[in-house]
Amino acid sequence: MGVATAWVVVAGIGPAIFHVHMMQMGGSNANTTVHAEEAFRTASTLSLAVALIAALGTSVGVSLFLARRITRSLIPVTAAAGRVALGDYTARIPSVGMGAEFDDLTAAFNTMATDLGRIEATRTKMLGDLAHEMRTPVATIGAYLEAIADGVREADSATLAVLGDQVTRLSRLSEDISVVTTAEEGRLTMHRQDLAVTRIVAEAEAHATAQYAAHGVTLRVRTSASANIAVVDADSDRIGQVMTNLLDNAVRHTPSGSEVVISAFVTGTHAAISIADQGDGIPADHIGHVFERFYRVDASRDRAHGGSGVGLAIAKSITEAHDGTIRVESAGIGQGAIFTIELPLIARAPGARSNVPSSANSVVEGP
Repeated sequence: MGVATAWVVVAGIGPAIFHVHMMQMGGSNANTTVHAEEAFRTASTLSLAVALIAALGTSVGVSLFLARRITRSLIPVTAAAGRVALGDYTARIPSVGMGAEFDDLTAAFNTMATDLGRIEATRTKMLGDLAHEMRTPVATIGAYLEAIADGVREADSATLAVLGDQVTRLSRLSEDISVVTTAEEGRLTMHRQDLAVTRIVAEAEAHATAQYAAHGVTLRVRTSASANIAVVDADSDRIGQVMTNLLDNAVRHTPSGSEVVISAFVTGTHAAISIADQGDGIPADHIGHVFERFYRVDASRDRAHGGSGVGLAIAKSITEAHDGTIRVESAGIGQGAIFTIELPLIARAPGARSNVPSSANSVVEGP
């Protein structure tokens, strides 16, 4: 198209302009003008043809060079994609130096391979952990059913209660896995609303009071003046689930006669709720893993106390789904632990008060 366009423009405009100039010279006869115009057409045609052929040859050469270079650059991309398709997530594409677009492609592919590798590792670990968690209740149910079938045990109320407990444990494990997986995939259904921090704390305390009393652990609430007027955008049921999981975790690790303190306060643009226990504590090398699925600091103790191993993972996923953060601090073994969640603050109207009354164990502190 470039060659044809150039040819048409030169052939249509060049001779006409040359003819006008020849007529303006004066004194030239018609024969001289005709010969001059013919010479111009021949010269312009020949020079244009040579120039276009040279340009065409150059463009073809450059195109072939670029095409081969691009092809060579795409070979490792194709090879790496094939390796990833076969499950080798260690495949990476080296930088080819072909410009920003190829660099972006390389970076995106390598990031994708890294993420796929991490997801696959997580999936493999989760399946292994899930199989391990299911083994105990399934084995218990199988043993009891075999004993009943052999006549060794009677299907009395005590036996049925044990079987019921194991079925409940499996059901709870299934529900917990479903919740944490849904949350991590961003598919968690939530009905968010303006929620007073004092309401979150009061409802959590109300739900946990009986459980704590049965374990002989005192549950106290401390709310700062700024937290009394703090409001967050949250789903009441989901945040309640976070609080329940954290409080369940605290009471399992706190000996009888000790206490657990729920504190609510405001830090900058976030409302914070912390749960501090006087229990087993967490070694420093375990701090970074406590929110992983099925991770236990003391696996045998947690399993004996009925924990599914995903409660803290659920708390982390739900908190992050609210654009919040969760962290844990511990001075070490036997020093207790403090779990803190922070949620974005949406309103702190001066003078406003929560409509949820404080309990007898609640203490209102300064800002």
